[in-house]
Amino acid sequence: MKSEITVQVDGTPRRLTVDTRTTLLDALREQLEVTSPKKGCDHGQCGACTVLSNGQRVLSCLILAVTQDGAQVVTAEGLAAVGQCAEGDLHPMQQAFIDCDAFQCGYCTPGQVVSAVGMLEEFARGWPSAVTSGTQPPLLDRAEVAERMSGNLCRCAAYVNIVPAVQQAAPTAPQAPGKGVAG
Repeated sequence: MKSEITVQVDGTPRRLTVDTRTTLLDALREQLEVTSPKKGCDHGQCGACTVLSNGQRVLSCLILAVTQDGAQVVTAEGLAAVGQCAEGDLHPMQQAFIDCDAFQCGYCTPGQVVSAVGMLEEFARGWPSAVTSGTQPPLLDRAEVAERMSGNLCRCAAYVNIVPAVQQAAPTAPQAPGKGVAG
């Protein structure tokens, strides 16, 4: 069965006809030619397909495209535009990944970057993680970032630089003394 949907992808309304069994990932990549979300495991276990749907982190390989009718979907390709960055500028998270050398092969990088943007929004809202202590507000230390990013795997093991990149992109977040980018 086919269904017609409209999805705002990276700030642009897109109308498409999808089979009701088509995942958002497949619709993005195959029909809309948006290739930053990657097909890693296709089982929701690696995070390479992470996008923001209405501001929330989602694994696009697990969501049916028909459920996104009317949604605002942001991929790594559209972070700067949707984030209202100046023409030609990168989103602060993208820049932090470059500054901190937080990627190697780059396959997982789009999902990592998008997940980090969504994670920082969750952090800013005060949402706790499994390692959040009773501290108010929670501290954006290494353990907190690592836990919140744990759904995104990196086969090249660039983790050591991903944490500082996330911390750099969130300069106003409270950090434990000596545990920030320089620590």
